Amino acid sequence: MDQPLQHRLSNYVDLLLDAVFLVDAAGIINYVNRACERIFGYTQQEMIGQPMLDFIWPEDIPRTLEESRQIMAGVPRVGFENRYVHKNGHIVHIMWSARWSETDELRIGVARDVTGQKMAESLQAATYAVSEAAHSAQDLDSLFPLIHAIIARCVPLAGLAVATCNPNHDGLVFPYQRSDEGSEPLIDESAARSLCESVLREGQPVQLTRGSLAAQSDPAVSDPEACAWLIVPLAAQGEMIGALILKARRGAGYSDKDRELLHFVSAQVATAIERGQLKANLLRAAQYDELTSLPNRRLFLDRLHTALARSARRNRRMALLFIDIDDFKRVNDTLGHAAGDSLLQFIAGSLERSVRKADTVARLGGDEFVIILEAIHGPQDAEAITEKVRSALREGTVINGQTLSIQASIGTAIYPDDGRDAESLLKHADGGMYREKSRTLP
Repeated sequence: MDQPLQHRLSNYVDLLLDAVFLVDAAGIINYVNRACERIFGYTQQEMIGQPMLDFIWPEDIPRTLEESRQIMAGVPRVGFENRYVHKNGHIVHIMWSARWSETDELRIGVARDVTGQKMAESLQAATYAVSEAAHSAQDLDSLFPLIHAIIARCVPLAGLAVATCNPNHDGLVFPYQRSDEGSEPLIDESAARSLCESVLREGQPVQLTRGSLAAQSDPAVSDPEACAWLIVPLAAQGEMIGALILKARRGAGYSDKDRELLHFVSAQVATAIERGQLKANLLRAAQYDELTSLPNRRLFLDRLHTALARSARRNRRMALLFIDIDDFKRVNDTLGHAAGDSLLQFIAGSLERSVRKADTVARLGGDEFVIILEAIHGPQDAEAITEKVRSALREGTVINGQTLSIQASIGTAIYPDDGRDAESLLKHADGGMYREKSRTLP
């Protein structure tokens, strides 16, 4: 081939939008055209003479090596995809067509940048996945790990934390945080809280290139440049509801394309979290007493049936205490309903402090409360709790400047002595409460 023609052909190759590579059997780059700089960020001089593997995303090296072996064995290839690391650190998705020249002992490859296409696919997949997660998750605790997995498929992720606004708008809480590198917890909540609050005020994501958010147990703290962090605000219907805190893999950061993708995904995540919160609030309203935050009658009956089944299975005794507050109506009549509500809240707290965390205290309605005591040794355990409850209530509380000492009538039923089903135990305990009340009435 004459020199002018060869020179023109070289110029034509440099005009191509796709990158052209010549790579020898040892994996060393012998030639690239000028398109490589637009796609990978490196000049021709920076890539020629270097091992091809040095530019590949580490996770894709094993399958790239296998693909290279197939090509050098004489199998032409169109459509193989892998990822490369751009000079500025972000991931570039490449689709290859390649074949082996036996004569020159070179792999001839044409690399097409499909990062934009992959981003569009990721957006579509993430949108669908978040929507599916919002519908399939039973509660927020099961939703957050699903969101973590979805985001990890979109961007380089070493850990994720979720911050949400308190319902009372008095600050942020962190209902979820998990590191993929094994360090727990992922973040220093006090440092994260102030940064998240700033992000929510500005409404814009913030990337940190130091380890200031890491928990003290994280080894990255001693190496501030070891990881990058990204805080993305979560907005639903124009209102900030929280933030996502992403920790990048070591040596990686978040590119403009990553942030663009996360901005879109965060809108879907915010909607999913808001829906989960609404579901949780509706469930709580259906199961808990609004005034005292104790389980209501519906949840109490559910827990009673569960406790009975567990006691029968383990052959253990349990007790049911039925509590009615004496002369409660007088408090409402003399001090007002607000004072009555305050008294009921005090009573609820006193009852909860008198039992174990595993036990259930519920409000049936009005001034009637019940307690489920599981795994007791006998009636003496129920009697001990009954006296503890009476003592706590007698200590009383101050409402509207008046000290109120509370008396209660309490009936007790023991499983299986006084019944083997919920109806029998409730009837026995209720009867015991009324008999005690009749003895105290003037």
